[in-house]
Amino acid sequence: MTFLLTGAAMSKSVDFLFTPFRIGTLALKNRIVMAPMTRSFSPGNVPGDDVAAYYRRRAEGGVGLILSEGVHPNTTTADGTPNVPEIVTPAAKEGWRKVAAGVKAAGGVMGLQIWHEGPYRNPAKSPHPDIPSWSASGLKVPEKPPLWAPMTEAEIETAIEEFVAAAVATKEAGFDCAEFHGAHSYLIDSFFWDMTNRRGDKWGGGWEGRTRMAAEIIRRTRRKVGAAFPLLIRISQWKQQDFAARAAATPQEFEKWLAPLVDAGIDAVHCSQRRFWEPAFEGSDLNVAGWAKKLTGKPTISVGSVGLSGEFTATYGGEVSKPASLDRLVEMMERGDFDLIAVGRALLQDPQWAEKIRTGRTNELKEFSKDALGVLY
Repeated sequence: MTFLLTGAAMSKSVDFLFTPFRIGTLALKNRIVMAPMTRSFSPGNVPGDDVAAYYRRRAEGGVGLILSEGVHPNTTTADGTPNVPEIVTPAAKEGWRKVAAGVKAAGGVMGLQIWHEGPYRNPAKSPHPDIPSWSASGLKVPEKPPLWAPMTEAEIETAIEEFVAAAVATKEAGFDCAEFHGAHSYLIDSFFWDMTNRRGDKWGGGWEGRTRMAAEIIRRTRRKVGAAFPLLIRISQWKQQDFAARAAATPQEFEKWLAPLVDAGIDAVHCSQRRFWEPAFEGSDLNVAGWAKKLTGKPTISVGSVGLSGEFTATYGGEVSKPASLDRLVEMMERGDFDLIAVGRALLQDPQWAEKIRTGRTNELKEFSKDALGVLY
C-alpha cells in the first residue's frame, strides 16, 4: 500500500471531530462513525472470529460509533448477497454477541444496521431462488415493467415484524443501538420513493403513506426496546437506479418525509450522499444531514467521500482514491451543520485512521483501491 505525504494536508485543527456527543442516553467519545459497509465475510450468514476482530480493531483505533455492515432480518426475502450475516437465527445472534462483546471490551460503542435488500435482492444468489423479491410496487427500475407483484398487506406486515424482531435481537445481543437501512433503493426506500412506490392504498400516495412502513417499524420497535435504546434510520436522496434522484425536491417535502419518522420515535437520522459537501437544495449550502438537523432538531450523521479524493462508485471502475483534506468537513461541523460524520472506505482499509487523524499522522494515510474490498484489515 502506498503512503501519501501531501494529499491530506490540512490547515484546520481537527479537534472538533474528537469532542464528545450524545444520541439520547448513548454517550460517544467523539464524532467519528464507522459507516456500514457490506463485507460478505460471514459463511453460513454467521459472523465469525475474524469479523469480531475486524470490528474490535476499529474500537481500539478510536472510532466513536461503529455501525455494522448491513445485516439481514430474515433468511428468505432479504438475502440475495452471499455471506452476508443475519441476526435472527441462534447461531448468527451468538456470533454478533461475540462481536458486540469484543467492541465493548475495547472501550467502543457499536450499533447494528438492519438491511433488507428488497428489489435489489438477487434471487439467483439467494438460498431461496424460487421466492420472489419484495418491493413496494414490484418495481426495481422505474422506467421498466415490474419484476414481481406488489407486496401484499400480509407481506408488508411480515416485513415490519421481521425488522422489529431483528432490532430486538440486536439489543439482546449487546449492541448499543440499531439502525434501519432506509436508503439506496432497498426495501424501505422502495416505499419512500414515489418512482418505485405506485401504490394506491395506505402504503402509497403522498409522504404520509410512503413513510408509513418505516414509521410502523420504528413505532413498534420503540415499544419493544424501550425509550433508552437509540434507534437510527439511514436515508438517501440518491438511488442506485439514479444517482441524480431527489426523493424530496424541496425542504418542505423533506420535512414531510422526516416528520413521521420523528413522531414514531427515531433518535437520529443518517443521511447518505455520495459527497458530503454538496448542497441538498438550491439557495443553501446545507447538505442533506444539515437540512435533516434543521428540520427535525434530531442528531444527524453525514457521510460521503470523507478523507478520500474519489467517491465510492468510482472504486468499482478501478479508480484509486488518494487521501484528502478534512478542512471542509471540520468547517461544516464546527458551524453546527450536522453532528457526526460517517467514514467508509478510509476506515475499511485502516482501523487506525481515526487515531492517525487525531494525532496528526497524515503522512501515514493510505490510498484506497478496490483490492481493499477483499480483505478484513
